[in-house]
Amino acid sequence: MQAPYGTWSSPISAELVATAANALLSLSAEDNAVYWLEMRPEEGGRYVLVKGGSGQPVEVAPSQFNLRSRVHEYGGASYRVHNNTLYFTNFADQALYRQSPSTAAARLTASDGLRYADCDVHPDGGQLVCVREDHRGDAEPLNQIVLVPLPDTGAAPGDGNVIWSGGDFVAYPRFSADGSSLAWISWDHPNMPWDSVSLWVAGINAAGQLQNPVQLNPGEGDSVLQPTWAEDGTLYFLSDRSGWWNLHRWRNGSVSAVHQTEAELGDALWTLGNRYFALHGNKQALISLHNEAGQKLALLSLDSGEHRVIDLPFVSYDSLAVAGNTAYFIAGRHDQPAAVVALDLNSDEHRIIHEAGDAGVPAAYISTAQALRFPTPGGYDAHAYYYPPRNADYRAPEGERPPLMVVMHGGPTGATSAAFSIAKQFWTSRGIAVIDVNYSGSTGYGRTYRNRLRGAWGEADVADAIAATRYAVDAGLADPDRLLIRGGSAGGFTTLAALAAGDVFAAGANYYGVSDLEVLARDTHKFESRYLDSLIGPYPAQQQVYKARSPINNLQSFTSPLITLQGLDDQIVPPNQSEMIFQALVDKGVPSAYLTFAGEQHGFRKAASITAALEAELYFYGKVLGFAPSGKLMEIDIVNL
Repeated sequence: MQAPYGTWSSPISAELVATAANALLSLSAEDNAVYWLEMRPEEGGRYVLVKGGSGQPVEVAPSQFNLRSRVHEYGGASYRVHNNTLYFTNFADQALYRQSPSTAAARLTASDGLRYADCDVHPDGGQLVCVREDHRGDAEPLNQIVLVPLPDTGAAPGDGNVIWSGGDFVAYPRFSADGSSLAWISWDHPNMPWDSVSLWVAGINAAGQLQNPVQLNPGEGDSVLQPTWAEDGTLYFLSDRSGWWNLHRWRNGSVSAVHQTEAELGDALWTLGNRYFALHGNKQALISLHNEAGQKLALLSLDSGEHRVIDLPFVSYDSLAVAGNTAYFIAGRHDQPAAVVALDLNSDEHRIIHEAGDAGVPAAYISTAQALRFPTPGGYDAHAYYYPPRNADYRAPEGERPPLMVVMHGGPTGATSAAFSIAKQFWTSRGIAVIDVNYSGSTGYGRTYRNRLRGAWGEADVADAIAATRYAVDAGLADPDRLLIRGGSAGGFTTLAALAAGDVFAAGANYYGVSDLEVLARDTHKFESRYLDSLIGPYPAQQQVYKARSPINNLQSFTSPLITLQGLDDQIVPPNQSEMIFQALVDKGVPSAYLTFAGEQHGFRKAASITAALEAELYFYGKVLGFAPSGKLMEIDIVNL
């Protein structure tokens, strides 16, 4: 059937986007079992722990628990399994709990205002070591390493004993195999964990006291991730001192590179506990290599430093774990939702244990990623993934080009991948092309690419967004009069800045983005409170730059319609950021819509919120671009239209 782009009827509804796939997170393995978290929108965004293996996957923790930490607000590493006993953080109270196969979940920690994450269990099973974030005072929260005793069932809860508090932030406290040593990383304001990190090792005595802490790396300009002890006492970790996150080790008192390649084995530590490699005995490591060519899984010899790529039909690999001769990971696929996969390390044969969901959408409606490399005004190349419109039931009129949606990921030290996203298919199946931009500052392309955004946020990212758009238009992939831009969080800021820069885009969608950088610098959470020092400059010394880069101060050329969507419980980008830009545009006469979502934080997790946001965004584009989307959509109020 012939119909204009944007009007195509799609089997992918907003409700299907919200319910078809559960996000898979934080996989781990023990013996013959594999565990992972599922974020379930249909359960209000609850994080559910699931156990898989040879049989049908089963839920582990009771339904009244939500296994989600709020350390750094972004959380992560909210559970640990040791000898079939589960230790976890519950979202509602941020307390630690213990649950064994024979006992109900019992609270381990007592006080309110304390958040726990990233725990490790001592080899003798007698105590946990955890990251604890203390919010009990009015000052900036304290991030510390604590030991939490594991008393007999029924003992009164405590709060743990602080054993290290020597930095603004800590992560990855890990016991050695014999329990005699502890490794961890720390960093201080104004650094982020991808800037400069200190790697520490100390002895730990029977009383739980650290002995002779030693910093193993110079710290300055060295980002370290995932310290991991081998059985023989060697400490392995990722460092980007070469310009790429590669595997290193500390052995016999010295640090050396195990493997050097122009590919990233790690990623930005937005959530705690991420695992980017897994040791296979003392001789091999399972690694994931990420560069411009994509992401590959490989086995690395710890003796020779040589690696062998494993031929697998996946495009991304997360949460690597090894138990015995079996590897487990969360795999992204190009045309289906993510899956938990088991890999036999002897035969390279794999099997899918669990899929995130099945939307039931035939392949003829699925658009797959095409990698693009495009030039920018800065004289360097940037990267993106392009998704053409695709729908088995429709074709566009001869000569018509599709509307283009330019997507800006969050972070901004983050990245997008070629992995399947049903949210993108919501647009492409309706006849709207998508280009997902890995702008300057994105991970996956080395430290030099990541550092291109230092001091240039609001400039380099905007230039890359516009360059990607013009590249698509020049290649005949998009209608120059129907260009859209959308993004969330940092991507929302870039969306606003790009719209304020001129009339390239016909409309935009701002999901909880930053409109006033000065207000953000004074009013955000600890983890990101000095992030802008590197992205823009120290505040208030660079106050004029903050003013000049803030979209709220650059409305002269901001004429394109904007829809803004905001969670009312957002502590990372507070609602005042959205309220300011909406009111300013209304006062200026720009067509504007503003939707708020009670109970949502930074990123929407409830099925009803996801559904409403997508329907509102599509309705908005139809109204401001003058096309009639197919189907019945929730109508919204658009001021000044």
